[in-house]
Amino acid sequence: MSTSAMLSHAKTLRLVETGILLAIATVLSVIQPYQLPFGGGITVASMLPIVLISYRHGVKWGLFSGFIYSLLQMATGFGTVKSFFVPEDYAIWAGIGIVLLDYVIAYTVLGFGGIFRSKLKPAPALCLGTVIALLFRYLVHIISGAVFFGAWAEWFFTQDGFYAIGAKIVDNFSGASLAVIYSVFYNGLYMIPEIIVTVIVAYVISKVPAIAKKVN
Repeated sequence: MSTSAMLSHAKTLRLVETGILLAIATVLSVIQPYQLPFGGGITVASMLPIVLISYRHGVKWGLFSGFIYSLLQMATGFGTVKSFFVPEDYAIWAGIGIVLLDYVIAYTVLGFGGIFRSKLKPAPALCLGTVIALLFRYLVHIISGAVFFGAWAEWFFTQDGFYAIGAKIVDNFSGASLAVIYSVFYNGLYMIPEIIVTVIVAYVISKVPAIAKKVN
C-alpha cells in the first residue's frame, strides 16, 4: 500500500472512530441517574469518549471533537436555550454567554484529555487526562454560574438541607465572593461525582490494549 493510500486509510479510520465515540458520548449523556433542578446531572461517564478521542488522536483533534460534541448536545436538546434555566428577564447577551460558556467552551475543553498521551503510560495518561479535562469543564461552569446565576446564591444557601452551614456562608460572604462559592458548590454537586466515576471507568478501559493504543 502506498504512503498516500495509508494516510487516506488512517484518516478514514479516525473519522469513523471519532463518529462512533461521539455517538456513544451523546447516548450516554442522555442517561442521567441524578439531575439538578437548574441544570447539570451525573451521567454514566458520558465525557470519557471525548477524552479517549483526544488520547488516541491528539489534543488538536480532541478539541475539534469536543466542539462538535457541544453542537450535538445543543442539537439533541440538552444544550438548547429552551432546555436549560435562563430567566426570562435576562438580556440576550447573557443567554449567548451562557450558551458559549456552559456548552460550547465547557464541552470543547474536554479535548485536553489527551494532554499526557506522549508523556505517561496508558493508565496514568488517560486517568490524569480525564481529571484535567473534566476539571477544565468544571472551571468553565464555575465561571458561568458565578457570572450569570450568582444572584441565586443567597436563596440557594437558605433552602432546607443547609441548616447552619448555609446561614454561615450567607452571613460571612456577599456579592461576588458569595456568587463564586455558590457556583463552586452547585456545579460540584454533579461535576465531582462525574469526575470520580469517569476516572474509574478510564482506568478500567486503559487496561484494554486496543483501546489504550495511541494513533499517530
